[in-house]
Amino acid sequence: MRLDTSRWLIPGMVTAALLAGCAIGPNYKRPVVAEPQTFRGQATAEAVSLADLPWWEVFQDTILKNLITEALGNNYDVRIAAARVQEARANFVVSRSDLYPSLDYSAGVSRANLTPGVAGGPGAQAATTSNFYYGTLTMSWELDIWGRIRRSNEAARANLFATEDARRGVWLTLVSDLAQAYFELLALDVRLQIARDSTDAYQSTYNVFQDRLQVGVASKLETSRAEGALGAAQASIPQLESDIVAKENQISILLGRSPIPIPRGQPMYAQAVVPTVPAGLPSALLERRPDLRQAEQQLVSANARIGVAKAEFFPRLSLTALFGTASPEVSALTGGSATIWAVAGMLSGPLFNAGRTLGNYRASVAQWEQARLQYEQAVLTALREVSDALTALGKLSEAETGQEKSVKALTQAVAYATDRYRYGFASYFEVLEAQQQLYPAQNTLAQIRRDRLRAHVQLYKALGGGWSLTDDQWKDQAKGSGD
Repeated sequence: MRLDTSRWLIPGMVTAALLAGCAIGPNYKRPVVAEPQTFRGQATAEAVSLADLPWWEVFQDTILKNLITEALGNNYDVRIAAARVQEARANFVVSRSDLYPSLDYSAGVSRANLTPGVAGGPGAQAATTSNFYYGTLTMSWELDIWGRIRRSNEAARANLFATEDARRGVWLTLVSDLAQAYFELLALDVRLQIARDSTDAYQSTYNVFQDRLQVGVASKLETSRAEGALGAAQASIPQLESDIVAKENQISILLGRSPIPIPRGQPMYAQAVVPTVPAGLPSALLERRPDLRQAEQQLVSANARIGVAKAEFFPRLSLTALFGTASPEVSALTGGSATIWAVAGMLSGPLFNAGRTLGNYRASVAQWEQARLQYEQAVLTALREVSDALTALGKLSEAETGQEKSVKALTQAVAYATDRYRYGFASYFEVLEAQQQLYPAQNTLAQIRRDRLRAHVQLYKALGGGWSLTDDQWKDQAKGSGD
């Protein structure tokens, strides 16, 4: 007798679909975080921001732009981040598939031998061998009454968005790290030139004293002091050359290739840098910085997982349908005379599991709390980084102005002392003292300019630079088509 399953199956599916309109668990709301009117170190609130510019407009050095383009295409961190996005996208597809019925097939054949009674006894039946063939299609579907699957899907989607934001964060970090390393390399070039110039100056002075000592005009003390200054200057050159090679190797790794010499573009003092740049509004920082967007998506995922854990307290309703054929004869399968079918519904839920379901729920709530605190902490960290970079940019500008005056005055002092010594109005100690003050001052000036360039890069990164660029634009730059 055939069962009329439509009387209960169709109304049950309609009822389940109506119940599935809402998902249990909290809906996501962005936490309230501190959003000051202006960044500390910012004079007034500004609508525009340095972060609105693409990186190829921020950095004007052609060589640096070419290096960044190459790095975006070949850097290993970038490629790893892209693979993680593909993994997260695949996991999202897996999660989304649970919303739909699944259809499986199976087929098989078996052969069995049956020997009834005691073998060889009177009246014993002969052993029989039989074959059995079957082929079935099975459909199964869990009705998402409480929204467990939808919350799981929401968590997977948030994880995908977080991974995409993480990739954009890798792009921005790579741009800033490469720019900083490049400016540090230019600063090392300047310091190496200072060391070589000072070595030449000390060598000239030492040669003069050697000649004067041989004719008895100069003293051994003056000659020894000149030789000591020469040796100190010579000793700094190999260390700086080693630092340059190490910095070039660092840049090569960022480029995704084995260590090689790095070309230079404009010299360090020709690089454009301004004392103040527009920072924009602090409230916009939450939308610009990829790490903040990533932290928020992780919070969204944790929030959705609370709903998943909460749904585990309630029963699951699953529908199963089977259709196929089964027969000891192949002809019955092909002739359609061995058709089998079945429809079933199953309700299952937890009754007692020693607190496992409750423990999972409490763990998901604790994970959400951690994600919320990490998000709030990330916002504060972002505000601090912007403030640090803004302050450094302004203060280093003032410091460079003062140091330039110092270098200019000390350069004149060396010239005056040398003239006085040449005409017999001063001892060499005046010349040596002036030189020993000049060259460290030149090194300090080079370090200040380097730090200003670095602060400019750090501010661009802290503001979430390039946030308006689409993924395609980032990829176009990686291919070298966006210059």
